[in-house]
Amino acid sequence: MHTPAVAIPCDFRAFDGNVWHVVAHQYVRAAVDGAGVMPLLVPALEKGNDPDSILDRVEGLLVSGARSNVHPSLYGRQAREEDGPFDPGRDATSLPLIRRALERGIPLLAICRGIQELNVALGGTLESEIQNKPGMWDHRKPDVPELDVAYGIRQSISIKEGSCLAAVLGAGEVRVNSLHRQAISAVAPRLAVEALADDGTVEAVSVIDAKAFAVGVQWHPEYWVGTDNPSNTLFKAFGEAVRAYGAEKQRAKAGVTA
Repeated sequence: MHTPAVAIPCDFRAFDGNVWHVVAHQYVRAAVDGAGVMPLLVPALEKGNDPDSILDRVEGLLVSGARSNVHPSLYGRQAREEDGPFDPGRDATSLPLIRRALERGIPLLAICRGIQELNVALGGTLESEIQNKPGMWDHRKPDVPELDVAYGIRQSISIKEGSCLAAVLGAGEVRVNSLHRQAISAVAPRLAVEALADDGTVEAVSVIDAKAFAVGVQWHPEYWVGTDNPSNTLFKAFGEAVRAYGAEKQRAKAGVTA
């Protein structure tokens, strides 16, 4: 039985005097256990990646969170020291993959940095250090060593009635985690806001004219796949969309070769 594959763009990170192309295990585990798909990791190259060559080999795109932020020059702003750290290889890999996946109708799930990349890829902007703005809640990762506490489900979001996400998780209040200091500012024209935090922070979006499942979330459902029902349901929906796209891809291939 064919297991559909999803591409996950890597981060470019330095460890022990060497540099690595890496993806946090929680995303890989969630792809396998939550979505039932096979993850293929894409190196974070500033030059050399061919989006179509990559997407030809997969049935979905999962854009993960990361410690780095999208470079402000990509949404028309001057970079400040507090906007970093940056990862130009990740930017150069993820943004073209996002645009091309949407053009081809390949299912997409974007998480944390991923929702921010999705917004920038489609013409939106971002805001840094949102916790310093009047009336904003502190969405940053708690400064604790225990990951279960850092990723703890601790805030409410409101999913809009009739939205794409409401069809998956239901409308109204859902409890999620929060580990970010940057968020969507101006929403890209092709994105619909699906959910908001109590302070107005954009917590989820969908692509208005998408040919397939195309959702971004600001929280981290991947961490709690296996124990949290909304997290499980979101990854299951992504997996179902990936399998549907894969089945259509196989039918089209059979039609061409028949």
